Amino acid sequence: MGEILVGTCSWTDRALVGSGWYPAGRRDAEGRLRHYAERFPVVEVDSAYYALPSARDSRLWAERTPDGFVFDVKAFSLLTGHPTRGSTMPDGLPADAGDPKVLDEVWARFAEGIEPLRAAGRLGGVLFRMPPWFRPGKRSGEFLRECAERTRGWPVSVEFRHPGWWRPEWAEATRALLTRYDMAAVAVDMTQTLSFSVPPVTPVASPRLSVVRFHGRSAAWGSGSKEDRFRYEYGDDELAEWLPRLRVLAGQVEQLHVLFNNCCGAAAVRAAEHMRHLLDGTERDHARVRDGANAATNAPAPAAPAETHSAGAHPSRKAAGEP
Repeated sequence: MGEILVGTCSWTDRALVGSGWYPAGRRDAEGRLRHYAERFPVVEVDSAYYALPSARDSRLWAERTPDGFVFDVKAFSLLTGHPTRGSTMPDGLPADAGDPKVLDEVWARFAEGIEPLRAAGRLGGVLFRMPPWFRPGKRSGEFLRECAERTRGWPVSVEFRHPGWWRPEWAEATRALLTRYDMAAVAVDMTQTLSFSVPPVTPVASPRLSVVRFHGRSAAWGSGSKEDRFRYEYGDDELAEWLPRLRVLAGQVEQLHVLFNNCCGAAAVRAAEHMRHLLDGTERDHARVRDGANAATNAPAPAAPAETHSAGAHPSRKAAGEP
C-alpha cells in the first residue's frame, strides 16, 4: 500500500486566512506555513499558476516545513496555454506562448523557481492543469510530449478539464499516453450536472504518483464567481464514497496525494481533516452508519461535452471566469 498524503490546494488563500483557522500569533507568512505543516503532509502551491515562483520563496518553504512534507506546484499559466497577464511576466516579456524565445525563458524561470524544492526532496509533483479546450488529438499529444521533454526528471501530474480524455472510447489511449511520459493522471471530484463535467474516474498512469483533486460539487461551477464555484462543504457520505477508490489507487502507486480545492473559508481544511480521519479509521464508516450511504457508490456519468473548441500545441483560448 502506497503512502496517502491529504492536504489542500492552498495555504495562503485569502478566504482561509480570513476564516480564523490560523490562530493568533501564527498569521504571518512563516507562522501560517508552520501551522499548516503541523497538520498536513502536503500542499499545492496554487499561486505558481498566477505568477512564476521564486527560488527564495521555495528555499523558505523547505526550511519552514518538517522532513517528509512535500509541495505540489501548479504550473504557471503560460506553460499550459492559459491566458496570462502581462504584469506577471518577467523582465517585460510579452505573454506570448507562441514565441519560442519567450517560452524558453519562462520555462527556465519556472525551473529555477522550484529547484530549491526539488533539491531538498520537497517537490511532490508539478501539476499541469490543462484548459477545457485542450481536447484529445494529435496536436495535444505533441504538446504533452514537449512538456515531458522539458520536465524530464520531475514528478509530473496532468489534470484534463475536457471530459473527452476520460470517455470510454479515449480513456485507455489517454492512460497510455500519460504512461509513455511517466506523467501521473489526476482524478477529480466535481459536480456531474454540467455538459463539461469530468467523470470521477481513477486511472493509474505512473507507478510513483497518483493525485485526486476535490473541487467541490457546486452547481455554479460553470457560471458563478470564483467564490460561487468553490463554495462547497463536503458531506460525510460524499467523502466516504471515495474511500474504496482511494485505497485501490494507493495500492497501485508509491504515493497518493488527496487535495481539496474547495477553497472558500476553511471548507477545504475541514474536508481534508475529515478525509484523513476516515482514511486512518478514526471515523470508520461514520458516514455510512449515519446516512446509510453505500461507500462504493459511483458518481453519475457526465453528459456529453459541448464540442466547441480545438487545441493546438499551445492552446490559448479560455472561457471567461475559468477557474
